[in-house]
Amino acid sequence: MYINDINLSSLVVSESSESYKSGETVNRWVEVLVDCPGSTGLFTYRLPAQLEIKPGDILSVPFGAQQLGAIAIRLLAQPNIDLPPEKIREVEDIVSVGFFPSAYWELLNRVAAYYYTPLIQVIRVALPPGLLGRSQRRIRLVGGRGAGGQGGRGAQGHRGTGAGRSSYLLGSADPLAFLTPTGRQVWELLQGQPAGDYSFIYLQQKVKSAYRGIRELLRFGLVESYLEPPRLTRPKLQKAVTLTGTIDQELTTRQREILEVLRRHGGELWLNEFLQICKTTTSTLKGLEEKGYIIIEEREVLRTEQGPTLVGDDAKSLTAAQASALGTIQTLDEFAQVLLHGVTGSGKTEVYLQAIAPLLNQGKSALVLVPEIGLTPQLTDRFRARFGNKVSVYHSALSDGERYDTWRQMLAGEPQVVIGTRSAVFAPLPNLGLIILDEEHDSSFKQDSPIPTYHARTVALWRAELENCPLVLGSATPSLETWVSVRRQGSRGAGEQGSRGAGEQRGRGAGGEFVTPNSSRPTPNSSLPTPNSSLPTPNSSLSTQHGLNAPLPLTALSTHYLSLPERINSRPLPPVEIVDMRQELQQGNRSIFSRSLQAALQELQERKQQGILFIHRRGHSTFVSCRSCGYVLECPHCDVSLAYHHTEEKAPELLRCHYCNYARSHPKFCPDCSSPYLKFFGSGTQRVTQELARQFPELRLIRFDSDTTRNKGSHRTLLTQFANGEADLLVGTQMLTKGLDLPQVTLVGVVAADGLLNLSDYRASERAFQTLTQVAGRAGRGEDPGRVIVQTYTTEHQVIAAVRSHDYQSFSQAELEQRQALNYPPYGRLILLRLSSLDPIQVQNTAQVIATALSTEEEFEILGPAPASILRVANRYRWQILIKFAPDALPRLPDWEEVRSLCPSSVSLTIDVDPLNIM
Repeated sequence: MYINDINLSSLVVSESSESYKSGETVNRWVEVLVDCPGSTGLFTYRLPAQLEIKPGDILSVPFGAQQLGAIAIRLLAQPNIDLPPEKIREVEDIVSVGFFPSAYWELLNRVAAYYYTPLIQVIRVALPPGLLGRSQRRIRLVGGRGAGGQGGRGAQGHRGTGAGRSSYLLGSADPLAFLTPTGRQVWELLQGQPAGDYSFIYLQQKVKSAYRGIRELLRFGLVESYLEPPRLTRPKLQKAVTLTGTIDQELTTRQREILEVLRRHGGELWLNEFLQICKTTTSTLKGLEEKGYIIIEEREVLRTEQGPTLVGDDAKSLTAAQASALGTIQTLDEFAQVLLHGVTGSGKTEVYLQAIAPLLNQGKSALVLVPEIGLTPQLTDRFRARFGNKVSVYHSALSDGERYDTWRQMLAGEPQVVIGTRSAVFAPLPNLGLIILDEEHDSSFKQDSPIPTYHARTVALWRAELENCPLVLGSATPSLETWVSVRRQGSRGAGEQGSRGAGEQRGRGAGGEFVTPNSSRPTPNSSLPTPNSSLPTPNSSLSTQHGLNAPLPLTALSTHYLSLPERINSRPLPPVEIVDMRQELQQGNRSIFSRSLQAALQELQERKQQGILFIHRRGHSTFVSCRSCGYVLECPHCDVSLAYHHTEEKAPELLRCHYCNYARSHPKFCPDCSSPYLKFFGSGTQRVTQELARQFPELRLIRFDSDTTRNKGSHRTLLTQFANGEADLLVGTQMLTKGLDLPQVTLVGVVAADGLLNLSDYRASERAFQTLTQVAGRAGRGEDPGRVIVQTYTTEHQVIAAVRSHDYQSFSQAELEQRQALNYPPYGRLILLRLSSLDPIQVQNTAQVIATALSTEEEFEILGPAPASILRVANRYRWQILIKFAPDALPRLPDWEEVRSLCPSSVSLTIDVDPLNIM
């Protein structure tokens, strides 16, 4: 692997450590981890007298010619003897006071080790955007333009190169006469910018050999170079007005009116709001402030996601199965893994709520992870109705400011509930009492790119162990990894589990995933090249963190299987009708809707009920083909067909690539044979809604896919409209399957199940069963019985048979037998090497070289190299190598640094541990 070649196992960043204070001679230096690609190891910096730095602080430090973010690791009384004191630079500033508790730090190290990722890259994922900033070199004109009030000073308070010179050229009639063509181009580019200020990188992009022209302009004193500080996320401040004294009769009538308004509003108002209410001016308010009646001061405004005002919700009465499950969870006050296997509509969320309530009273916090942002509005509303303002939301769709403020609120230590998607597994919640993964089977919990390619379930298991709290995995269709792991552990019995050695247990992570990293990392290179003499030198006395095949510490795992086999109020699971579309075609029905589904939609309209239609793909049509010659319109940058997207009536017909987002207008004639007969094939959500509008004009429709939910808050808006009865039918993609609770839905239709069944992936059957079972479970959750209609051309498929009877047991048994025969997860372990390059020959050759080098090992099986199922995406050619082995065998895995050394700079290599997507 290619990272943190440093021994951090003995470094506990949260332990109290004496920080440097003026007049003391101890701890005058600090070792930091720097956020710079390609730099590994720890770097030493001097502590300024005015800063009190502690391990875990996020810092801004000079690094070469720029300013970077860094994490303070440990304080030193003396620097390394190999470092010349005059070359040790000072820390610039503290960005954020330390928040890395020892358990949290250990978690980040585990992620880095297991997923073969540089530690700083893991830290970047864990922190909110904007905390680790990067400075940039900028060039601006001398003579007042673009000075920005800095007076020619760089980020560190030093004069930029060329700053302050008095150029004789500025006084000449034609300054350009003395410049080379390159210098003239740069000069004219800067003159054309209002501020006369551009980044060095931008100038390099616009002018060939720009550095020569810039050097010339600097020599003549026409421009100056300076370092712009990192643009870091900061708290948002806003002026507030506070009433401080009694309203005196000596004031004018108008002044008394103004103060009376402030008093009626509780004595505090934001300044802008107060000015509007009173229709007054800031000068009037300043007069009152000078007399001591009010105070105008800046206060922080928390940027958090604002949900609707909700009516308080009380705990619901539980079924016997719910009460039993809740009782088991509440008895767990230490590390344990719980699988809550409940059919759709069985009340898993109510169990979560009642399990969390006593924890908040005990001063503890809870973390709830969901697979998709679309799930959070509905789930968040239920939690806020129960727990009020103790609930926070944390996901990537929030603004940078909202994520930053929510992150800081977690650090406050107050008992709270955080609901978030995959990255929220790193939420810095102190005193964590419970972690919940809702819909734990969902593939959205796995990150494919960029690195680290972590699975939130695996990381959550480690975190539960380190925090010594239970982890609850909830699903109606558990992943086979979780199913095998929990059933295997549960079958041993409590007594046998307790006596099992920790070493015997360590080999498995969440859901049976293997959690023993091969940390065959080289020791750090003590001769790390330095860009210039001012770059700090990394310590050379650091050793590797883990030995080869050293298992991650994982205490003996207590597992519990809890079942919720029935729906709330004993409501039946909806019957599933399978429609053979081959027979529909033979009997003359060429519509995309079977006669059974058409009749059900007609009844839906007549009975004033609501339904859901599930379509595997978004867009209008999956491809466009010429009926004369068979030519298919493809993306020029990817090896995929373009999908037709309908925008609005009479608008230009648009073709779009779902991989690189390339778009073009629909041609009138075939580009190959000039035929006008171009036909749309396949059905996406847009085409289905158009066909519905034609056949059922009275049905009110809402389309719910990634095209219609791009804007912030759109998930909540569309679901609220549907829940309020503003539409009869919700038409959408996989987003509809992820835990939506809509009691008024009585009909679910699956337009074409075959798109899920026929994928070239060993997990295709598992995903298809989970998706179809989950979407079927949206029906019949209320008082009225539900009905599910699944249209398919392969009625004999084992997945279809299992979905028809809601039979998870038979499906999992048959699927696991196939997995075991082929040594695929959960009975085998996979590591996928993804290579990509703009050069198709080079990436193919590199893949072959790596596969040849790996084939010398006999302890694992090499599959490939082979082109990815879609060879070219965004003009990058993609090849793959799959490493497969038994998890219990503990093979000696490759030295990933050696593997990376086989890759030229033009070829990108990603190591995906335990991949879910091998397409």
